[in-house]
Amino acid sequence: MISEKLTKALNDQINAEYYSAYMYLSMSAYAEGAALKGSANWLYVQAQEEMTHGLHMYQYLMDRGGRPTFAPITQPPHSFTSIDDVFNQVLAHEQKVTGGINAIATLAMQENDHAAYQFIMWYVNEQVEEEANATDIIGKLNMINGDKRALLALDNELATRVFVNPFPANAP
Repeated sequence: MISEKLTKALNDQINAEYYSAYMYLSMSAYAEGAALKGSANWLYVQAQEEMTHGLHMYQYLMDRGGRPTFAPITQPPHSFTSIDDVFNQVLAHEQKVTGGINAIATLAMQENDHAAYQFIMWYVNEQVEEEANATDIIGKLNMINGDKRALLALDNELATRVFVNPFPANAP
């Protein structure tokens, strides 16, 4: 049985994962409207990942005897000044998510819940990848520096991203 504190922390994170999905869908819509279909694709795949993370955490709580609860999801931003703005917000958001995931890992250690600690460590490692991906795209956008041909090349690169469920046993 999982503790009430860890149940609450994971429920908060489930809500954060669904907010992230909304945010990435909003960003994807912006990119699509800006004729950056590759960026829209990358952000849409990111939204799919976040939904999968929420479902994975939901199932973990169920498996541990916890009860998932759902809070209202705050409306994400929908106005962006540029694709650079979008990806800078992606990085800032992923850094915030990292803080939440790390707090759950710390709580699991404090509660001596080895199963919860092992579970959340997948997300600790995932956040390293999330921040690195956003940082890489921002670096490329900085090199582009307004060159539309280079932006289109990057957009074509981002179009190749494909969603792969990391938890196929938990696939809906």
